[in-house]
Amino acid sequence: MTDTLQKFMFEHAGVRGEMVELTHAWQQTLAHHELPAPVQTILGELMAASALLSANLKFDGTMVMQIHGDGPVKLLVVECDGELKMRATAKLREHASIADDASLTDLVHVHNQGRFVITLDPNNKVPGQQAYQGIVPLDGDSIATVIENYMQRSEQLDTKLWLAADQHVTRGLLLQKLPKIGGAEAQVEDEAEAWNHAVMLGDTLKKPELLSTGIDILMHRLFWEETLRVFDPLHPQFQCNCTREKVGDMLRMLGQEEVSSAIADLGALDINCDFCGKHYGFDRVDCAQLFVATTLTEGTLTATEIKH
Repeated sequence: MTDTLQKFMFEHAGVRGEMVELTHAWQQTLAHHELPAPVQTILGELMAASALLSANLKFDGTMVMQIHGDGPVKLLVVECDGELKMRATAKLREHASIADDASLTDLVHVHNQGRFVITLDPNNKVPGQQAYQGIVPLDGDSIATVIENYMQRSEQLDTKLWLAADQHVTRGLLLQKLPKIGGAEAQVEDEAEAWNHAVMLGDTLKKPELLSTGIDILMHRLFWEETLRVFDPLHPQFQCNCTREKVGDMLRMLGQEEVSSAIADLGALDINCDFCGKHYGFDRVDCAQLFVATTLTEGTLTATEIKH
């Protein structure tokens, strides 16, 4: 069995839908994290939502979803590219105390300072091009509601999400109203009625059922009376793109003074990827070479500038 994302459309209504089921990608994510159950739930739901939204993007790049929390959870991050290759991580505050029944607000929005961020980072940026980033306050008491409100506010798209996650699986359903094409008032009313009907069907889905039932069976249960156009399934997968070079770039960004100080205290730097747990070691020589290379490059550029 592989992880699956299934797209579909209502044949006689301006509504598209998707269902996703992540088991392998989710288990690979959890293998590198020890997270309390409530944090597992919100990270898993964010991962399912990321796959659902990424599958609709006509975009060559990576979508990054982040929640910056002001509670015991400092940060949640999920990255998903156009091929549905995904990775995710969570960072807790030191000595964080998390109750088994902690809500989203308890975890990331205790002082109403939580933020939800979506970044679209193109693969092949042209000179001067920046990644698109939308930042909004956390508006909602669940991952689904936060994203629905973001989509309505930032993209003007009516979107409904049903998400659920536990330590074994994360699944989700997305319904989205297609943009209006125009037409008579009666046609607009028909579109609104079709959308409300689709959402009503989705609202019959409860979290226990979503957690315990595969997406093929769920689709049949929910929409057996509807005429759907079903597309070929897609297969999300866990993939981390960390490299030694990227870790070296991160150390350069910290600056030579800070890295040298850390080396003096520790003798060597042991760095583990937050997403996949892969270990990268940098000793004194490795760190010195990072900044020697930078100095040589800067020196060459300066000499060229003087020459011309």
